[in-house]
Amino acid sequence: MIDRKYIGHTMPPFEVLVEKGRLRFFAKATGQTDPVYADEAAAHTAGHPALPVPPTFLFCLEMESPDPAAIRNLLGMDYRKLLHGEQGFTFHRMAYAGDVLRFEQCIEDIYDKKGGALEFVVRKTRVSNQRGEHVADLRAVTVLRHG
Repeated sequence: MIDRKYIGHTMPPFEVLVEKGRLRFFAKATGQTDPVYADEAAAHTAGHPALPVPPTFLFCLEMESPDPAAIRNLLGMDYRKLLHGEQGFTFHRMAYAGDVLRFEQCIEDIYDKKGGALEFVVRKTRVSNQRGEHVADLRAVTVLRHG
């Protein structure tokens, strides 16, 4: 069983520069047809100061952590028994190419179901920009299978 003492544990924050080339690649890879995500002129015409960050791209940026396996390692979770259970986003403001986003991860909850056969780890990540403005909250649930 995962030790519940880690509920509330925070990981060291990290920052990621939002690069416009990666935004364009992500828009193309995800079949985004709105030109504001790939064309700076279209973004400016639509009132954006730069290419906007597509909503789910924040999940990709979170993977830029210096140690993407830090929580898994901290909790002693065997990656061979892990499932991605859930992903959610709450947006507070737009992020754009050129922004430096700060990610602050916290283990929000740990619980089990089915008599301990499944354990759930809820990670909440606060994202803010270089001005300290709250951009989004990310929520991810990882499932650890036993047996």
